[in-house]
Amino acid sequence: MPEATPLQTLLDTLPQCGRVEWIGIRPARGEAMKALDRVTATPGDGLAGDRFKGRENSKRQITLIQLEHLPVIAACLHREAIGPEVLRRNLVVSGLNLLALKGKTFRIGDAVLEYTGLCHPCSKMESTLGPGGYNAMRGHGGITAKVIEGGELALGDDVQVS
Repeated sequence: MPEATPLQTLLDTLPQCGRVEWIGIRPARGEAMKALDRVTATPGDGLAGDRFKGRENSKRQITLIQLEHLPVIAACLHREAIGPEVLRRNLVVSGLNLLALKGKTFRIGDAVLEYTGLCHPCSKMESTLGPGGYNAMRGHGGITAKVIEGGELALGDDVQVS
């Protein structure tokens, strides 16, 4: 096996743990998010009660966003604050750069997830957040993940590379 490059060593070094600050599911298309204290993640199905109806190998079973990005999005919209339910992501995580999870699996509670890509804003953000909402979220939309090992996750759980 070839020796890791200095850049690869930096990319692989992630000693920080994040923390789950908010959990939400979308019961049906267009319905308000429902905040939860805990939820079960299942491979191929995502989070229990969420409207996700993708294929078993879908890359977008769960969406995550960084808590630290919420004030940035609010500032871009000239607002004091913005609630996580408005952004329609399943999990809000603090204390960990979610982009550092690229190419990695990570554990939240009993579940193991795999980073699958960026979670770009959709055109609905323009109507939900108002003019400029789509652009306010660009670069701050979070990530998508699929469930590798199912289990329960809860508010306050650590988010760490597995």
